[in-house]
Amino acid sequence: MTRLAIGFLFLAGVALAATPQEFSTSSGTLQLTPIQHASLIIKAGGKVMYIDPAQGSYDGLPQADYILITDIHGDHMAPALVAKLKKAYTVILAPKAVAAQVPGCTVISNGETQTLGAFKIEAIPMYNLKPGGFHEKGRGNGYILTYGGKRFYFSGDTEGTPEMKALKNIDVAFVCMNLPYTMTPEAAAEAVRAFHPAVVYPYHYSKEENAAAFAKAMAGSGVEVRLLNWYPK
Repeated sequence: MTRLAIGFLFLAGVALAATPQEFSTSSGTLQLTPIQHASLIIKAGGKVMYIDPAQGSYDGLPQADYILITDIHGDHMAPALVAKLKKAYTVILAPKAVAAQVPGCTVISNGETQTLGAFKIEAIPMYNLKPGGFHEKGRGNGYILTYGGKRFYFSGDTEGTPEMKALKNIDVAFVCMNLPYTMTPEAAAEAVRAFHPAVVYPYHYSKEENAAAFAKAMAGSGVEVRLLNWYPK
């Protein structure tokens, strides 16, 4: 992984990083910028990809070549915003439940893989462990995005499932943590320690103390924790 030219400040083993984030790959630089909560934009190889465009400001941002949507909840799926961002040829990958509400989706289900140009997309189960939770197994997708040999994992709304803990060779992970919808920061840290990415970013955490608690729980793990501002004032 390359670090941004401005470098990082380190506090108690946590890297406090500026945005956007840049990663070197065999296909060139991938740039990733948080927008808000679970929404972010990726630029690589002349293409623009949004993940869960639902919250935050999109003024001045480019239209999408690709859009990935994880689930039907309003902090992940916003049909009107998707319609604003998409072009005539934009490819939208989403689970079946999302496709029923967002026109023009290509359905991708847990365990399936799609190739979008230079991007490989794998759909990973995301769900609450107890039956009757907010996210039932099989409805939504987390995603692994592979570009230029680097593997980026976006958890979506989930707990520390066996499928998450069994992930392999993840370079960069984005992992959620907020009750009662997903999991505690400590549970998130336990799951991340199990699959041990090189770098992890807490996201979808709602409260700053959740990110701080996660960073504390990751201390000594050997995984680099990077904190970003997902909730601009």
